[in-house]
Amino acid sequence: MNNSLPTRLFASITAIGGYVPQNRRTNYDLEKVCNTSDEWIVKRTGIKERRILEENLATSDMAVRAIHDLVEKFNKNIYDVDAILVATSTPDMPMPATANIIAEKLGLANIWAFDINAACSGFLYALDMGASLIETNRYKNILVIGADNISTFVNVEDRSTNILFGDGAGVVWLEPSTVGGIMDAYLRSNGTGREFLNIEAGGSLYPHKNEPTESERKYLKQDGKTVFKQAVQSMSDACNNVLQKNNLTIDDVRWLVPHQANQRIIDAVGRSINIAEGKTLSNIEYLGNTIAATIPLCIWENLKQINRGDLVMLTAFGAGFSWGASLLRWMI
Repeated sequence: MNNSLPTRLFASITAIGGYVPQNRRTNYDLEKVCNTSDEWIVKRTGIKERRILEENLATSDMAVRAIHDLVEKFNKNIYDVDAILVATSTPDMPMPATANIIAEKLGLANIWAFDINAACSGFLYALDMGASLIETNRYKNILVIGADNISTFVNVEDRSTNILFGDGAGVVWLEPSTVGGIMDAYLRSNGTGREFLNIEAGGSLYPHKNEPTESERKYLKQDGKTVFKQAVQSMSDACNNVLQKNNLTIDDVRWLVPHQANQRIIDAVGRSINIAEGKTLSNIEYLGNTIAATIPLCIWENLKQINRGDLVMLTAFGAGFSWGASLLRWMI
């Protein structure tokens, strides 16, 4: 009688790609349109510039370019893909899903493709969903994309938001592995933060109409103090929860990759979970907050630092509120 346990099937990241637009919006550009300064922005956020997508392009265009980057650098066959999951708060249009549009642009037919909207936590939600599909052995090659054209919804004259947000797309390729990959995740959400971080217009509650209030509702709004406090607490709690569930300590983690919302939030989370200096990855200085794209873009830009076998912790916080953490063994 064979009493050995079955081999666990992991969803492993086997390739990664990214894309950021060429256009830059610097702090000096913002000085010209609102009451702010480069010194003030850097001190409060750590951001010096952010990328802005050209007119007449959309979220899907950035995602496709990120996928092309992945395919080229990792020599992948795009026709092996059998599912596309897109985390975005800025779809090309209310319907169809941006994932469908991406599939068409890639020349993929008869594929399972859909969007996930969990704001800045979206990539972690999509990654966990993709991992579940791999672990059940129903899908073999999945693209998980985080992409947002958030600048479209930012009032460039509002310094509470214009200093933070930029555009970009990141993508990972998931495949089955018996060696290692995504180990665990802790993801949560509630509706208590709806009033503190939102874009009101464009849905069924406030559909687009030519009304005086529409100009206010179509832009991203944020209560910075409330979001800051909740983000630090929620991301820290999620990281600690995942570590405890897996009988690990923060010293076991080689890299922390937090959502790139604000450098002060990143630093505060690091202090809260007591991770050693130099083990937190960041790229917020020149990209800003790209919503669902921040985590894959941060990994993409720091890829040379991450070694095969490293234990990596991902954590995010976004509108809703939504938040969570994922733990994975890096296998590239």
